[in-house]
Order: sequence, then structure tokens, then C-alpha cells
Amino acid sequence: MNVPFDEFISGQILCCRFRLIDLSLLCETVVPLEDPIITETTSTLQEWGVLWKQLYVKHKVDLFHKLRHVMNELIDLRRQLIQGHLAQDQTREIKRHITVRLDWGNEHLGIDLVPRKEFEMVDPDQISVSELYKLGDSMRQRHGDGCRVPVSHHLFINLKSFTYNSISEDADVFFSLYDTREAKQISEKFMVKLNKNGGPKNPEKVDRLCALFTDLSSKDLKRDLYIVAHVIRTGRMLLNDSKKGPAHVQYRRPYGCAVLAMSDVFHTITDLKEEKDFVLKVYTCNNENEWYQVHENIIRKSNTKYSAPSTNYGLIISLQLLRGELEQIRRENQAVFNRALALTRKLGFPDVILPGDIRNDLYLTLERGEFERGGKSVQKNIEVTLYVLYADGDTLKDCISLGSGEPNTSEHRSFVLYHNNSPRWSEMVKLPIPIDRFRGSHLRFEFRHCSTKDKGEKKLFGFAFTPLMREDGTTLSDESHELYVYKCDENATFSNQGLYLSLPCCKEDFNSCPNLPANLPFQRSPKETFLVSTILCSTKLTQNADLLALLNWKAHPDRVLDILGRLRQITGEEIVKFLRDVLDTLFCLLDDNTDKYGPLVFQSLVFIINLLRDSRFYHFRPVMDSYIQNHFAGALAYKELIRCLKWYMDRSAEVVRQDHIQEAMRALEYLFKFIVQSRILYSRATCGMEEEQFRASIQELFQSIRFVLSLDSRSSENLVFTQAALLNSFPDIFDELLQMFTVQEVAEYVRGTLGSMPSTVDIGQSMDVVKLQSIARTVESRLFFFPESRSILLPVVLHHIHLHLRQQRELLICSGILSSIFSIIKTSSMESSVQEEVEMMVESLLDVLLQTLLLTFSSPSLSVSTPVFFSSEQGEYVSCLLSLLRQMTEIHFHHLLNNFHSKEELKEFLLKIFCVFRNLMKLTIFPRDWSVMRLLTSHIIVVTTQFLSPALHKNFSEADFDFKVWNSFFSLTVLYVNQPSLQLEALSPAKRKKVYDKYGDMRVMMAYELFSMWQKLGDNKPHFIPGMMGPFLGVTLVPQTEVRNIMIPIFHDMMDWEQRKNGNFKQVEAELMDKLDSMVSDGKGDDNHRELFSLTQLFGPYPSLLEKIEQETWRETGISFVTSVTRLVERLLDYRDCMKGDEMENKKVGGSVNLMNFYKSEVNKEDMYIRYIHKLCDLHLQAEDFTEAAFTLLLYWELLQWEDRPLRDFLHYPCQSEWQRKENLSRKILHYFNKGKCWEYGISLCRELAFQYETLYDYQSLSWIRKMEAAYYDNIIEQQRIEPEFFRMGFYGRKFPFFLRNKEFVSRGYDYERLEDFQQRMLGEFPQAIAMQHPNQPDDTILQSDAQYLQIYAVTPVSDISDAPQLERVPERIKSFYRINNVTRFHYDRPFHKGPKDRENEFRSLWIERTTLILSRPLPGISRWAEVERREVVEVSPLENAIYVVENKSQELRTLISQYQHRKHHGNINPLSMCLNGVIDAAVNGGIARYQEAFFDKDYINSHPEDTERITHLKDLMQEQVHILGVGLAVHEKLVHPEMRPLHKKLVDQFHMMRTGLHHVSRSIAKGRSPVYHSPNETVESITVSTQYNKKYPPHISFIINLIIVDCNYSCVNKYN
Repeated sequence: MNVPFDEFISGQILCCRFRLIDLSLLCETVVPLEDPIITETTSTLQEWGVLWKQLYVKHKVDLFHKLRHVMNELIDLRRQLIQGHLAQDQTREIKRHITVRLDWGNEHLGIDLVPRKEFEMVDPDQISVSELYKLGDSMRQRHGDGCRVPVSHHLFINLKSFTYNSISEDADVFFSLYDTREAKQISEKFMVKLNKNGGPKNPEKVDRLCALFTDLSSKDLKRDLYIVAHVIRTGRMLLNDSKKGPAHVQYRRPYGCAVLAMSDVFHTITDLKEEKDFVLKVYTCNNENEWYQVHENIIRKSNTKYSAPSTNYGLIISLQLLRGELEQIRRENQAVFNRALALTRKLGFPDVILPGDIRNDLYLTLERGEFERGGKSVQKNIEVTLYVLYADGDTLKDCISLGSGEPNTSEHRSFVLYHNNSPRWSEMVKLPIPIDRFRGSHLRFEFRHCSTKDKGEKKLFGFAFTPLMREDGTTLSDESHELYVYKCDENATFSNQGLYLSLPCCKEDFNSCPNLPANLPFQRSPKETFLVSTILCSTKLTQNADLLALLNWKAHPDRVLDILGRLRQITGEEIVKFLRDVLDTLFCLLDDNTDKYGPLVFQSLVFIINLLRDSRFYHFRPVMDSYIQNHFAGALAYKELIRCLKWYMDRSAEVVRQDHIQEAMRALEYLFKFIVQSRILYSRATCGMEEEQFRASIQELFQSIRFVLSLDSRSSENLVFTQAALLNSFPDIFDELLQMFTVQEVAEYVRGTLGSMPSTVDIGQSMDVVKLQSIARTVESRLFFFPESRSILLPVVLHHIHLHLRQQRELLICSGILSSIFSIIKTSSMESSVQEEVEMMVESLLDVLLQTLLLTFSSPSLSVSTPVFFSSEQGEYVSCLLSLLRQMTEIHFHHLLNNFHSKEELKEFLLKIFCVFRNLMKLTIFPRDWSVMRLLTSHIIVVTTQFLSPALHKNFSEADFDFKVWNSFFSLTVLYVNQPSLQLEALSPAKRKKVYDKYGDMRVMMAYELFSMWQKLGDNKPHFIPGMMGPFLGVTLVPQTEVRNIMIPIFHDMMDWEQRKNGNFKQVEAELMDKLDSMVSDGKGDDNHRELFSLTQLFGPYPSLLEKIEQETWRETGISFVTSVTRLVERLLDYRDCMKGDEMENKKVGGSVNLMNFYKSEVNKEDMYIRYIHKLCDLHLQAEDFTEAAFTLLLYWELLQWEDRPLRDFLHYPCQSEWQRKENLSRKILHYFNKGKCWEYGISLCRELAFQYETLYDYQSLSWIRKMEAAYYDNIIEQQRIEPEFFRMGFYGRKFPFFLRNKEFVSRGYDYERLEDFQQRMLGEFPQAIAMQHPNQPDDTILQSDAQYLQIYAVTPVSDISDAPQLERVPERIKSFYRINNVTRFHYDRPFHKGPKDRENEFRSLWIERTTLILSRPLPGISRWAEVERREVVEVSPLENAIYVVENKSQELRTLISQYQHRKHHGNINPLSMCLNGVIDAAVNGGIARYQEAFFDKDYINSHPEDTERITHLKDLMQEQVHILGVGLAVHEKLVHPEMRPLHKKLVDQFHMMRTGLHHVSRSIAKGRSPVYHSPNETVESITVSTQYNKKYPPHISFIINLIIVDCNYSCVNKYN
């Protein structure tokens, strides 16, 4: 079924699946009938689908695309499995691919590791913990594991193009691999035929010029390898000389060579199967005499011997590295193999020789020749023609291969070296001659001179030959052969090859034929020679005469002893090729004369058996097994084999050189195979005769084995190797013995042998390792799986393990043995004998396992403070202990706890096991993604604890109470419940359900155990008060309701016992609050804990803490305690939530202030208060709020006194006196006030310090502080400070933190921060908040809503006039500081019309609702925020508002004028210009004129006699403003830029108009008549007039004037109008 990708991952496919219901268990188990790996793939893909989309959201694009590709592959592989049309090996291969991809995806997505066995998930309940650990560990290390059998590598090469620029002739390109260190070619050649245009000569091979160099070993890849490409052209003799030879005669001529270092290839290609392009420059040889080594010259960079090509000239190839078996690569890369891929084999056999690999290749190299000139004036152009001929004289067809990629030929013509009588070709060809044609065939080499005259004749002048097989049946040896050259001419005939075959072909042949006739048909040229070399790679032919002599021993019986003695000199390749024949010969010799040939046959057999232990021939072991089972016929051989083997062992104590004995020990497995099979054949033939004699001989042989093992080898290194070889081979004979003896008999033999080994004290370390390895293989053998043999062997195995663990020796091997034992016992757990075996292991191992783990945990390499993963050794022992505990039943625990001789021993055991369990939870036992092991470990621990806790209560309660054991138990339970792996709330819903269904909530199980044991403490509870308050609180903070409810009554107990003991529970309260602070800060607890101690509806029979307290006599203090703790939890959780973000400084500061105030005012915990003072200070410093940092530190400064009382080190403060700490704090606060430009606050602190220094006569410090004070005064006068704006904030809704919820604050803005900027910043800190667009107070709907509403608007500070300097001569910048600092009152105005709106002049009816906010503390302070404590609302009449507006504007003018009046040069005076323009323009055309019209009217004055004083005050303020404007214009005239003079003139003209209007109004008021006013339209006209300045000035000046005029024409009523 092809399922679309998006539909598959979204789980929208409906699948019908057949399932099997297993009713044999206690409950129904539904098992899918489909392949488990299909089920896993389906569920995993659906899980990945969710995570895959999240990758895109998290911008992990690379992993997003990779995962999509892998998921598509999995869908395709799953489809192939479902179809079910695959062979068994193909199905296995697809499963392997699926599991590799599943594991890759799980690893990159952080999903749990899935333990597998044979590609399928394993059920942890069906295997031991040790085996589960090994599976997971092997999966993690599988990519780094080596293979016992070497892995083959293959190099794919694809010729893409050959860019010509000078040849214009056909060419042959030969690629090969060359080892420059050994100066030899290691592979066959890959041949490509190209036409004169550079394309393939065969059109069908377009895009198919590719080859695969096979069977390269890892050792080959480490060689100094090069890809060498030789280019041979086919055409004229000389490329650029048309006179040399006729056009129709073609010669093969050397052209060029290219090389590529494989080291460069490996450096470029980093991943397997990655294909990369390379360019090979083709160099030409300067001297053809050097052609045979042109590639070496290029590699060595001998520049004088070759010529470099042009840059665009060369071979373009692509390369790809492949790894694995050839058949596997063929399946995985079908597209590559479909391109007519040429398989190019390695010269010689590969590292791994397979029994079915049939080859019969002879590699022939035309090396060189020496030829006479023959009376010619110049040297010859010699061409060699090669033929392969059979005995009858016929030429063998297609038996010559120039290289893979092209078809074979029947003859080969070498390339021609120009004018060279001593040519060196070094040209290799392969001769794939059929095996049945090899004997009798020979090679003939014909030599011709290629003339370059007009006819282009090729004249035959000589020949050479050599047979392929000698008279003794051996083939040509792998070496160079110097052949005789015989003279002949073009008329010579070779039809009767017998004429020359009777002649000697070489010197060795001549020496073997001394009597040659005088008249020979061909005369040898004594001065001419021809040299060739051969390499034979054949699985059917041999070059070894000794091997042939052995196989044909009956022809030479007198040479048998000599031949057997030389058998070791025969190479392994030759022996394995004829393995069956060699074995038949040996046993035939043994049957022929046992006494004479027996020892030598035994030695030869040992040599061949050990030969198969070599990795190259390891695959021939099945051939040997097949021979023994199906072809071996030596029924009497067992007697001689046993005799020789025993004789070797008995001599081990006497002989100094024991090489031959050690070889026999290594061959023990196959010797026993031959012995047993021989005995079976004999028994079958004789109906079981001599059975007793056979048993007796085996018994004697085992006595010899025990004798060898019992010898003291400490003084003899050779004997150590003999014993080691015997122990290594010993477990291999068990299966053979089981064919002849019962399980119990074999087990007794083995037990006696293992028991004969000395203890660890009496042997060296190396033998100790070998002994344990032998025991390990014994445990892993089939013999150990039988219960009847296991009962015999287990005691002796456990004895050795126990000794090693006691002495802490060879721990890794011991753990492996134990893992194997536990795996077997788990598999056999249904058998009755297993219970006894577990009992045996508990008695022998439990204590030493605990001791071993404790020693491992105490290693300095493990630190609890940093997560450390267990090493392999530690993980093995943890899994062994867990396996043993898992196998133990209630009966086992009962026997264990009752077998202790004293309570002291029981106490020691409990302390050990509790300590081990605690360490398993403190340290990182298994990686995070190994949740199967983590959960299983937790399950075993809780079950074990439930079995052990009754013994703890029974033996160590009441009078026998032991604090150490009980404290260890409680610490264990606390650590257990807090394990991260058990916090199910952090898991996905599907995984949480899976864990819960399998194990339940193990935290609840352990919490019940803790509560139960606490109740059993009785009167001993005070021993753990208040010490266990913190740990128990940690359990309570687990996000599991049932656990919390179980733990709450314990706190009541603690309070009650403390109340009884001390009359209060201050210690409990203090400890609880301290631990709460640290635990919540560490991330424990959630929103459900806000009402932790005051809940009334709880789980089960446990009432809430508040309900239990209300029943006590001390309920008032108890309720107060619960209230305080609840409020603390709320603030701690809010504080933690605020500290999570990186850009929410205001929230962090607010949370810190809230918590700091709680510790000071509500619970009076000074140390915690001081701690949070410094946390708050650090936050201010990070935000560069230095003024707030100084005020924060002042809180700690105020707690200190000028006394010499010593103080302990605290936070970052050292041990010092209180005076010193306060002085250091003072200096730091002064530094922060200076950086915050709040020098006025620093001056008082300077005076305080000066007084202290003067009291102590510390004049140096006094001088320093007085200078600082003076510098502060200078800064106040000289430096300009930016006046910040203030903003009121309202946080409404239940979604805000507790300290903000439904509260108002006033914030001091940053420099130059305006309302819009502040709003954006606050909405950035509260992204979920909804901005309210009106200043009205919210209703209850908003206050109680589950949302966040944020209301922000600007407010104006109202300074306390009594605190500010009032003298007129005080500089304005000094007075301005007091107007905006130390302010607790702020107001904002809301305009409204009381009654009907006056349409002629709205100022008459425009009232102001002025809201004044009174803060809980002044600003600036310990925070940029301050909470609004209360608010006052008053209504301001239109006249009062006018007075307020004029006063404010006059004050603003004074401030600006004071800033500019002392300047002596032109600069930026835009702020002054804008302010003057705004006031004068408003006075003439708007604001003040409207005030005159509204309030100086006769009717208004008459109707409001109570406002007479205010009207007079307004008139005075206006006149005062005129005076101030006059001063401002004077300053402006002095500083104005010449280009801005027209603007200044406009201001002066308007100022005169304003002054005239005010003078006229004053007189009108005095005479009691209404003044005359300008038309209201004059305001518009004035703007029109002002914009006409644009035409008079340059563009940039006009822009500034226009900006000033437009921006300053605003209403000066208030900020809301």
C-alpha cells in the first residue's frame, strides 16, 4: 500500500490488522500478527511526524530535511516488507536498513533508545537486566566495533571525459592501483578504448566507462596507493611526423601518464558512498627509455623526465568508496551495476578467501628484452606478439585480457618503443586459461621490427616460448623468467610446434636437457634475451612441488617422512585449496603405518588446524567441519590422536621449548572433533566394542590436562603459554564430549579441570585473565544451559568469581561471566532448580557485589556534582546486582535477612545496599535516552526496599533504634521520589500511559513506604526534626498530587513534636522556609503548590495540614505558620517565573523586590533579606540602573552599625569587622550614585563617612572623601542631566504574577524614553498582554478575567515644595533635580466639560479631573517601579487649570533659559526656539488669548466674584511670563544662527503684539470694560504666514523653521488635550 507521506505521518490512514489474543496469561494480551518491525515502524513514523513539524518551527531546517528523507525511505522499506515478496536474506537486509534508520532518527530527535535483538524490540521482562544492558551498550558502540573477519573495500571509478588537444588518434587508457612504497602494481587494469575525439570507441559505452576495483583490505587502504592511468595511442610511429610510416599501418605507441594519490581521495571523500570528481593531468614522457617508470617519476616529481600538459588537458574521473561484501554492494547499488560495470580484481587472493571462490588467472608481464642491431645503422622498433597455444598447436581463443572493461582477444601486440634494442615494456596482461587446457599449453612470443619506411613492413626476426606447466605438474613460479630468443625470419613456419617445444626455453630447461642434437630447427641467439614475469592466482593449480609430492605419496613412499617434514613450508593458500585431499592423504598415511607416520601426521594435522585459525582462512572452517562429518573415514585414528595428545601434555613439565605443545593445545577443538568422529565410526563399525578402553583413555587424557593446569608456571614463561593455550581451547571440546558422554559426566570432567587450577594467589596476573576467560566461555557454552550440569558447575564458578571480587581483580571479566549466568537463569526461570541457584548466588555474591560497587562509586573519577556516565565495568556490575535482586523472591529475602548472625551484620548490609541505591540515583547510571533501563532499575529498587523495610523496623526500632540506618533509608526514599526519570509529567501522553500501565507511578509506591516507616518511628521521630524537613519538603514538591497528600501529615507530626519539645516550632519553620527558597529556586514546585499546605480537599484518608492544625491547642501559631508558608510559596514561584526570561528586567526586579520585602516585613529572616538585596543589586547592575543599585545596597548599609563587631564571611564578603563592611559598602554606594548622576544623594553619605574618618583621625581618607564631595558639587553645577518622564502602569487580570496582579505602579523612564517607547517595551515584556486604550479604571470583569490587561499613560511628578530650595538665586538645574527626585506623588489630568459645552470658547466650561497617585516609596529607589499606595481625585476649575498651565510653561521657559544664558557661541538652540515659538504663537493666536477671552470678560468677573484673586493671579502670571519671554528672546538673539534671524524677527514681532495685548487687557480690567481681541481666524493666518518663510531661506533652514512652527502650535491646556 503506497501511502502519501503527509497522510502517513498525520496518522490518517485506517489499517486493518489481524491480531492474536493470548489467554494463557492472567489477562488478555493482544499481539499483532504482522511483523513486529512493521508495527514499530508505523508507530515511530507517527511519533516522528509530530516532532518533524516542530523542527521547522524551531528553525532546525537541516535536520528537518534529513528526517523527511529518512521517513520517506522508511515508508518505502515498510511497503516492501508488507508486500512479502522478498527472499529471506533480502528481508533480513531490509530489516537491518529499517533499524539503522529508526535508531538514527530516535537519536537525533532525543527519543528513547530501543533495545533490539535480531532487529526486533526486546521485552525487558523476558531477558535479564544484564542482557538488556549489553544490548543497549552494544547498540551504542556498534559503529566502533571491529569485525573478526576483515571487511572488504571497493573503489568505484567512472571516466567522464578525456580532453584532447594534441593526439587526434585512437587511444587506450589503462587504470590501475599502484603501491609506490613497494613499487608494484596491486590490481588488474581497467581498460578504456577511446576514439580520436575522446569519446568511447564503442558508442554503446557512452556514460558507461566505469569499473569497480574490488577486494581492497583495510591494510591496502593504509598503503601509499596511487591511481595510475597510462595512455597508449594507436597510429603513426611519430605523432607529429607524417613521413614515419605509411598512414594505413597502425602502431601502439606510449603517449602519457597520469597519477592521483589515494590519500587525496580519502581526504576529499569523507563519507562512504560519497561520489566526488577529480581531474588527472596527463604528463608525457621526455624519453621513451624511461616509459616503464614514468608513473614513478611523476609521483617522485622528477620534473626533468616528463613534460606537463596545458591546464585544460586531462582525465576527468569520479570516485566512490564502497564497503562490504560484493553481493551486498550489488543489491544496494543496482543503478551502478546496471551500467556495464567492469569488475577489476586485486592481483593475488583477497584477505578473505571463501571456499566457493574459484579463480584461475595467470598474470604475465612483458618486462624487457635485449636484441642485436642486426647490421642496421639505427636501432630497431620492436613489437612483441603474444599467443597462447594448446598441445595440439591450436591457438586458444579469447585467452588474453589487456584489462577489464574490454573483451578478451586471441593475440596481443605490445606497444612499440622507437629505435630501442633494449626495450623495457613492463606491460601486464591477464591469461584466463581454462583449467582443463592449462596442462600442455604454452606461450609463444614473436618479435618483429616495425619499419618506418614507405611500406611499413613488420619483419619477424625471432621468437621465444615457455610452457605453462612443468613436468612435475607445477605451474610457472611467481618470479621473473629469462627466456631464450631463437632466430627466425618471416618465412618461418610454426605449424609444427613440436619442432621448437623440444628446445630448451630457458637456462633451467637447458640444464635439464644436456643431450641436445647438433642440428636444431631453430638457432638460439646467444646475445639476445627476453624477460617475463608471472603471477598465478588459482584455486585449482599449484606451484608447490612438495604439495604435489604429498598428494602423490604412493609414487614415492620412501620420501613420505621428508615430505611431511616440509609441509609447514607450504603456504596457506596452497593448503586450503586442496584441504580435503591433504586431509585424506594424512589419514591414509596414518592407517598405512601408525607407528612410523603417527607423530608426523599428528604434527601436520595440528599445523593445518591452526592454519584455519588465521582470519584469511577462517571461512574454511565449515569446509573442515563438513569434511569431518561427511568424508572423514579414519575409524582407528582416535587411538593415535589421543596417544599423541597425551604424550604432548605429559612432556610439558620436562621440555624447555614448548612451541609444538602449545600448537597442539590450540588445535584441541578440531583434534577432539576428529577423535569423537573417529570413535563414532569405530563404534558404528564394531557395534560399540572397546567402549571401556575409550572411556579410560579419555579419563587418562583429562588427568593429563589437570596435570598441565596444576603445574606452577610462575618460573617458566613457556609453561604459562602452554597453560594459556590449553585453557583457551578447553571450552571448545564440550560439544564434542556431549556426543559421547552424558551431561553429568561432561560436567564432572569440566568441574575437575576447573578445580585443578590454582587460586588467584598462586598464579600470575596473565594466567589469571586466561583462567577467567576460560570460565567465561564455559558459562557461555551449551553445557551450562542444562540444569543438571549447571548444578555441578555453578559452585566452582561462583567460588572463583567470589575470590576475584574479594581481591578486586579482573572485574570486567568477572562481570561478563555474571552477566552470562544471569541471562541463562532468567531464560530458565520457570525451572524449579533456578530457585536453588539463585539462593546459591545470593549467599556467594550479593555482599561482594555491593562491596565492589561501593568501591567503584568512591573512585575519584566520579563526582556527584557533575553528571557522569558509568564506564562499561560499572554498568556491568550495576546490571548484575539488579539482575540478582530481580530474581530474588520473598523466600530469598527471608532467608537472607534471617541468616545474619548479629544485628551489626544486618545493619552493615542495610547500610551498604541503601548506599548503593542512593549512588545509583545520584550518579547518572544510564544515558538520558535509555529510559527502559532507568525505569527497570527504579522498579527493582522500590520492590527491594519493600522487602527490606520490615527488617529495618523489626530490628532497629524502639530500644534498638539506630539513627544511621533509618536516616539512610529516608535519604534513599527522598532521592528515589525525586528522580528525573520518574517525573511522568514531563513525558508525552503516549509514553506516560505506557510507563504507567507497566509500572504504575513508582513515586507513589515509595511515598507510601516512606509514610509507613515514618509512622512506625513512634517516639524516635524527634531525631529527624528538623533535619529531614528539607528532604521531605523536596518530596512534597514533586508534581504528583497523591505524593503531596501522603507527605502533608508528616509536617504536622514534625510541628507537633517540636511544639511538645520546645513549646514552639521555630526550628521547623526556619528550616522549612530556607529549604523552600532553595528548592523552588532550583526549579522544583509548580502552580499547584501555591495552596500546598492549606488545601482542604485531599486524596485518601489524609486530612489537610490546616485541618489537623485547627484541632491542636497551638492552632493560632500553626495557622499563622501555614499562612506565611503559603504566601512565601506564592512569591517564590512568581520570582522563579520572572527569572526565566532574558529580556524581562522589570519583571525580574519586581519579583525580587516582592520576595525581599516579604523576608523583611513578614517573616523577619534577615539573612534571606540580605541575600535578595544583593540579587536585586546584581539585576540593576546588569541593566545599568546604577541609581537603583545604590539605593538597594543602602538597605544593607542601614542594617549595619559603625561598630567593631566581627562578622563572618557571607556571600562575597570576607571575614571582617562591621565597621569595615559598612565602609566598603559606603564606597560602593558612592560609586553607583556617581555613575547614576545622583550626586545629591551621595553628598549626605560623604558627610557620614567624613564624620567617621574625622572621629578616627584618618585624615588621608578624610581628604579623599572631602575631595569626592567637592567633585560632586562641581558635577551638580556643570554637568547636564536629562529629566526622565514618568509613567503609570496598571496590571489587570489573573494571569499576571501575584506581585503585579490588579495593582498600579509608577515607573521612572529611561533617558529620552517617551510614552510610545515605554509602551512598546512593556508589551515586549508581557507579550500576552492586551493594551488598554483609555485611562479609566477597569471593572470587575477585567480584574477577574483569565487574561492580562496593561494600562499605561504618562504622569507628572509633584514635588514636595518644602524640600526644594526656594531662593531665587539658586540655579535652575539645582531646583530641577528636586522636582523629579524623591517624589512620592504623581498626577495626571482628564479633561471634561461640566455642564453644557461653551461653543464660543470651550475653555470656560473645560474642567480637569486631577488624579494624584501616592506611592508606597519615593522614586528613584530600589526599583524603577513603585507601587501606588492610594489615589486622590479632585476637580480643577477652568480658571485654576489656566493658572496651572501658565505656571508650568513659565517654569519650562526658566529651565531652558538657564541652560542657554551662559553660552557664548552659536550651537543647537532648537529646544529654546521651539519653546519660545510655542508660547508666543499660542499667546498671540490661541491659548493665552483664549484665556483672556474666557476669564477677563466683564460678565465672567461679575458672575464669579469669588475668583477675583485667581483672575488677578492669572494676570500676574501672564505678565511674569512676558518678562521671562523677554529674557528668553534676549538670550535667543545672542545665540541664534545668522540663517535663523528671520525666525527670530518673527518671534520679536509677535512678542510685541502679545505684550501690547496683555497691556490692553490690564487697562480694560482696571477700567471695568471688556478688552478688544483679534479674530479667531488669525491663528490659521499666522500659520500661513509662518510657512511663507520656506521661500526665503535655503531648504534645510526652511525645514527647521517649518518644523518648529508646526510642532509648537499646540494647545497648552494639558497632555490629554
